[in-house]
Amino acid sequence: MDLKDILLDYYNDKKSLDEVIKTLSLFSIEYIENNIAQIDVNRDLRKSVPEIVLAINKKTMEIVSISDKILEKKGYVVISKIRPIVINKLINHFKKKGFFVEKGHNCSTILIYDKIEALPSNKGGKIGIICGGTSDIGIAEEARIASLSMGCSTILGYDVGISGIQRLLLSLKEMMSNNVDVLVVVAGMEGALPSVVTSLVNIPVIGVPASVGYGFGSNGVGSLSSMLQSCSFGLAVVNIDNGMGAGIFASLIANRGRSQS
Repeated sequence: MDLKDILLDYYNDKKSLDEVIKTLSLFSIEYIENNIAQIDVNRDLRKSVPEIVLAINKKTMEIVSISDKILEKKGYVVISKIRPIVINKLINHFKKKGFFVEKGHNCSTILIYDKIEALPSNKGGKIGIICGGTSDIGIAEEARIASLSMGCSTILGYDVGISGIQRLLLSLKEMMSNNVDVLVVVAGMEGALPSVVTSLVNIPVIGVPASVGYGFGSNGVGSLSSMLQSCSFGLAVVNIDNGMGAGIFASLIANRGRSQS
């Protein structure tokens, strides 16, 4: 379908304005020189999900070039899975240019924006984010930053794993009393925490296996296996260390629920 057909459909009341905007966003591609990238800058208009820069295996200048283009068009950008040797260089670079940078504790993902008004407005979605141990916080913070980029608010409960399960109950009580729409639960080692949480609540739970552990089932494999074999209904599972995917998925659930309430 070309531009003329799209506009005619709107003129003839065959498409709403929102439908036209979503369709036109398919053609909103920004090209980075030397074939570095093709950026889907208006993905948020079509899917309510922003374009996100995956930093793994990208050179520093490639990350900067892509991020600069997104910042120019949208005013904010999320960069995920940044190598430890690069992350402080990126933070310093963008701060020197006058941007604000949101970075979580022990997290390899950052949110850069030129002003607070550039970020998606709060849509009312509420997400509870829980992690088993201090070693899992970096992945939980990735989910938090993803939620922020989607216009959701978060309530956090960190270091509440099943080795001291009484800690979990206080966090869950706070989250449920604040009417969170969905929970993101990050856990390494045996990965039992999401199953326990799911058995206690009546809202969707997204489990995130963390690459924490050693020996048999190390690097998150044991945690992933445990979550996939859970007998607690209401639990969905993303890939190992995929806090970004969990945060985005949770935000879609939370925002859609609020828009229909």
